[in-house]
Amino acid sequence: MLVVMNANATEQEIAKVVQSIEAKGFEARISKGEIKTVISAIGSKQTDKRDFELLPGVTEVIQLTTNYKLTTRSFQSTDTIVEVNGIKFGDKYAGLIAGPCAVETYEQVDSTAEALEKSNVKILRGGAFKPRTSPYAFQGIGEDGLKILRSVADNHKMAVASEIIDISQIEMFEKYVDIFQVGARNMQNFNLLKCLGTTHKPIILKRGMSSTYEELLMSAEYIMAGGNSQIILCERGIRTFETYTRNTLDLAAIPVIKKISHLPIIVDPSHGTGLRDKVEPMSKAAIACGCDGLIIEVHSNPDCALCDGAQSLYPEQYHKLYTDIKSIAPIIGKEIL
Repeated sequence: MLVVMNANATEQEIAKVVQSIEAKGFEARISKGEIKTVISAIGSKQTDKRDFELLPGVTEVIQLTTNYKLTTRSFQSTDTIVEVNGIKFGDKYAGLIAGPCAVETYEQVDSTAEALEKSNVKILRGGAFKPRTSPYAFQGIGEDGLKILRSVADNHKMAVASEIIDISQIEMFEKYVDIFQVGARNMQNFNLLKCLGTTHKPIILKRGMSSTYEELLMSAEYIMAGGNSQIILCERGIRTFETYTRNTLDLAAIPVIKKISHLPIIVDPSHGTGLRDKVEPMSKAAIACGCDGLIIEVHSNPDCALCDGAQSLYPEQYHKLYTDIKSIAPIIGKEIL
């Protein structure tokens, strides 16, 4: 349920509504916009909305029919903007994240970061822990990988984004990363999402390979319900009957999510296609669709990569792509910093 206050509602009137909501056993969440204030009543109890409609300063009370309350535009009409290291995601901004699929060695990450610095990359991605389908595939080098990422990023004045796969890793990740990434396999790891909701760093939440838009937003709801609203949704392709590409990159997710949610949504064309020569056109298409950013795999020597080299761009390919999307973005009112 959402209680919409009128534009002239006083702080006392807002406080009275919050008090009334909490008295009925709900949790009250306030969202203040430029014109109006919306108070969300979070909980599973039944109540009569007329109890709130008659309170001073209230314009209307909306009974929500969706299970996601905090992530919906009904709760917050303006776009959420998540900022990391001067790079913004959301509203008119499209942020860029790039780096190798997996951390292999210091030299490998440093050479990649050095090349990406020329393309104005301010957020370096890299996997230290790799949840793989096969138990025999490269699983990452663990905390040593996080240490490498942090050291390289500091040397090149970059932020770090890396995938967390277990609750037990949160304390470790807090020391090294600026953005927690939740992979597709963990999108519905609800215990992990609840714990990440209590952290104070941005979260990239990737869509599960067989998940619906509603399921993605419900997973984001777990994080927001815990108190963390710095969420960046990520479309990374879904599993369909097509086998030519690694996944089917669902770019329809961009306009759909942006219509029903205030959270920014970025696109991962590397996992979405699994093919290096498809990353460039799908990146351009994603920007043209209005996405709030891209996360792309780039490796200084992808032919020798221990993980997903076939979908990783060469640094010079990324630089050309960066130049191209900088030209495309303004056409749809987007700005790439």
